[in-house]
Amino acid sequence: MSTAIAGTREANHPVVSKDQWIAARKKLLAREKELTHLRDEVARERRELPWVRVEKDYVFDAPAGRRTLAELFHGRRQLLVQHFMLGPGWEQGCKSCSFMADHTDAMNVHLAQRDVTMIAVSRAPLAEIERFRRRMGWQFEWVSSNGSDFNYDWHVSFTAAEKGREVYYNYGMRPFMSEELPGISVFYKDDTGAVFHTYSTYGRGGEEFLGIYRILDVMPKGRDENGPYHSLADWARPRNMYGEGGIVEGNGRFHRPECACGTHRQGSEG
Repeated sequence: MSTAIAGTREANHPVVSKDQWIAARKKLLAREKELTHLRDEVARERRELPWVRVEKDYVFDAPAGRRTLAELFHGRRQLLVQHFMLGPGWEQGCKSCSFMADHTDAMNVHLAQRDVTMIAVSRAPLAEIERFRRRMGWQFEWVSSNGSDFNYDWHVSFTAAEKGREVYYNYGMRPFMSEELPGISVFYKDDTGAVFHTYSTYGRGGEEFLGIYRILDVMPKGRDENGPYHSLADWARPRNMYGEGGIVEGNGRFHRPECACGTHRQGSEG
């Protein structure tokens, strides 16, 4: 016998006996195990990617002074960089990047036990980064690549001259979306101090680093991202801005209510 739930968004969802549910659950369990094995296989293939030696001498502004890329490892062999969307002059960081950053402090103590350093890099000047980081209460290291080619070489920052043209992002040419875009890059440092680029992911690849999605994906309503973007931009905000208004662009850039930029005015009028 099957009935349905009435009066909710999940109206017409089947309701069955416990035995019927167990049978359906076992069928899904087989699929979940397939996915687990596939994830293991893809993870192995990811680790087996060839590496590229980083030849350029990138230097970053850090709270403790100027630091090379090799120095950002802090004595460990593996470095994960969050390319955080915060451009020069931005009052607010990308809300999706902020969403990921809310995971970082709690993870870092555990990542250190696996020889991993995790930091954020943005093109905004260090003073602007520090102002936003303190406002959000984050403790992780966040450095500025301002004045270097780092963001451009990893295809997460774009020049004003590229606006309105196609740009290279996520391993292909696509329409210009913003002067800053998100991504994650991984590096390895060997015993000689040489640094190698081992992996980068962009766009929806960042979802793999959001623990909250693993929780939402098992909930009856799922991610509940119903438009207009069908992504995090539909609902996620910096954690201190829920219920405070503001708008989000499709690229993830958040505008506070008091923002007077053209994008905010257009969003408010729409």
